Amino acid sequence: MLRKIISEGLGTLFLLATVVGSGMMGERLAGGNVGIALLANSVATGAMLVVLILVFGNISGGHFNPAVTLILGLQNRMPRAQIFFYILSQFFGAIAGVGLAHAMFGEPILMVSVHPREGYSQLLGEFIATFGLLLTILACIKHRPGAVAAAVGLYILAAFWFTSSTSFANPAVTLARGLTNTFSGI
Repeated sequence: MLRKIISEGLGTLFLLATVVGSGMMGERLAGGNVGIALLANSVATGAMLVVLILVFGNISGGHFNPAVTLILGLQNRMPRAQIFFYILSQFFGAIAGVGLAHAMFGEPILMVSVHPREGYSQLLGEFIATFGLLLTILACIKHRPGAVAAAVGLYILAAFWFTSSTSFANPAVTLARGLTNTFSGI
């Protein structure tokens, strides 16, 4: 079980380092073009999700998301005793990933975002993003298990662009992005 917990934390760390780091890199290289920065951010995040699910999927399932863990646990696809530890590891990994990205880009390790993301439209966007992600995962597990990694990466890449929230679809990501006052901060 320890190996699974470490896998979830490490995978979530790399996910958030990618989300925040690619946001900073995209913004620095885009010359003020926010669309190009978001494109860089979304492509890097989608690609990293594919890699992380392929690397850690056989160890822990490659959730990196408390919503995914909770749904799979409630469906008895994993031992319920592991749910709490997975989620705890995901939150700690997410926070550590933000700190790692800050360190790599010479930013203060600890900061709080001042980028407002509020209102009905944001909530609706997040509901759609999360619902679609869970639908993608559950449908692929049932009908195309070998396609889960690619489907999740592609769904998140697309959801960056079709949801008003830029698709956090992950409570650990949402919390951790509140701890960065960079491009991907919320």
